[in-house]
Amino acid sequence: PPSMSSSPSPIVIGTIRMGFGHHRIAYATCSWSMAEASENRETVFHDLLNVKSEEADLIRDMDKLYSMGSRFASEFGGAAEKLWGVLTKAMGPNGLRVPCQTAEHLIPILKGIPKDSPIIATHCFVAMAAVAAGFTNVINLVIDNHAQWFVLCPKCLNLVQGPSNYHSFLRMGVPPKLVALAGHWIPKDLVDNIPEDCQRRITRAVNHKPLRILAPVGGAGAQKTYVCAFIKALTPMLKDGTVQILLNAGDHTHMIEAFEKTLAECDLPFNRIDTIDGVREFQSKLTESPDNEPEKSVTLFAFPNYFPAVATTDIVSRVSDVLVAKPSELAFYPVPKINVRRVGDHEAYSAIRSSECGDGTFECRTVGDAMEYIELMTSENGELLTMINEKIIANNTIGIYDGCKNAVKIALDRSTGLSSDTAKVEEAIEIEAPKE
Repeated sequence: PPSMSSSPSPIVIGTIRMGFGHHRIAYATCSWSMAEASENRETVFHDLLNVKSEEADLIRDMDKLYSMGSRFASEFGGAAEKLWGVLTKAMGPNGLRVPCQTAEHLIPILKGIPKDSPIIATHCFVAMAAVAAGFTNVINLVIDNHAQWFVLCPKCLNLVQGPSNYHSFLRMGVPPKLVALAGHWIPKDLVDNIPEDCQRRITRAVNHKPLRILAPVGGAGAQKTYVCAFIKALTPMLKDGTVQILLNAGDHTHMIEAFEKTLAECDLPFNRIDTIDGVREFQSKLTESPDNEPEKSVTLFAFPNYFPAVATTDIVSRVSDVLVAKPSELAFYPVPKINVRRVGDHEAYSAIRSSECGDGTFECRTVGDAMEYIELMTSENGELLTMINEKIIANNTIGIYDGCKNAVKIALDRSTGLSSDTAKVEEAIEIEAPKE
C-alpha cells in the first residue's frame, strides 16, 4: 500500500462508486497521473465507499435511491421519466448547500492523508469533504455538460469539459477564479491511440467490414427495455453478418438474465467473456490484425464484480466501430457514438456536446432513431463513419480529449508552486448564488 507519509505527498484521485461514471473518470485520471507524476510521487485511488464506515453507508443509501429512480424512469417512461428529469435537472442553489452539508459528514474517511496532497475529485462530495477537512490543493472534475449548482464545489478549482458549461457557470455567478475549461475526461490509452484506432475504423468502413457495435449498460442498471429492443431490431443484420454487437452487461444480474433471454428468443448464439484477462485478450486479438473478428456476431461481457464491469467498456472501445450508449460520461469519449435515450434530463446536454464536436449523434430517443444511424453506417462506402473518425482525429489535435491530462498537470504544478492558479485555492472564495 502507498505510504501517506512519503515525500512528496501522494496525488489522491478521490471518487465515490455511484454508478459507473465517477469511477470511470477516476480510472481515467489515474492513468494520466501514473504516467505524468514523478517516480517518487505515488498515485492513490481512493473510493470512499471502500472504507467500511457509517459515512460510507450514508453514501450507499443515497446511491440505492438514485439507481432505483433511474431504472424506474427508463423502464416506465412517460410521467415517471418526466418527473425524474425534473429532479435531476432543476436543482437551484439549495442543490449546492445540501450536498456541502452532507459532505462534511464524510471528513473522517479522508483522515490520514497529508493536507498538502493534491486531491483530484471525480465526485463533488469528495471535493466538498476535502475542502471542509482543510486540504489546500483540491480540484473538482465536473461531470456532464449541464451547469447545475450541486456538481460544483466551493473553495476549489472546478474544471469542466466543454465551453458551454464554462460560460453557463460564469452566468450563474461562479467566480472566474474557481472555474476553468480543461477538456473531456478520457483515459490515456484511448487518447494515445486515437490516430491508429480511427484509421482502423475508417479502413473497416471503406472495406465493408461488419459494423462492430459496443453497447454497455450504465452503473444504475437502467435501460433494459431499450437495449433488449435494440438487440431484436438488429437480429437480421446480426444473422447475415452486417453487424456485430459487444454487449457489456456489467455486474447487473437482472441485465445479464434479460440479455440471455433476448438472445435465446432471437436464436442468436453468443460468446461469453467473464474475466478481465479475457477482455484484454479479446481486445489484443482484434488489434493484432484487421482480419481478426470476434468468434460470434454477439459477444456478451458479464461479470461477478464491479471493476471489470467498468473497465471493459474502456478496453473494448478501442476495437469498436461505434459506441451505443446513453449520453452519460461516455458521450465525451473519442469513439463514434450513437447517443441513445437519456436517463435524466441533464444527460441531454451531453448528447448535444457530442453532436457539436462531430464525434456522435443527437439523442436517439427511440430504437427506430438508433436503427436509422445503423443503416447509414452500414451503407455505401462508409462516408458517415469516415467523417466522424476524421473529426475525432481533428479534435484530438486541439486537445479536446486532454481533460484528465490537464487536471493532473494543474494539480502537480500547484503542489510544486509552478502554477499561478494557486491563488484560486488560497483565496478560497465562496461560490454564492446570484442575487434575485
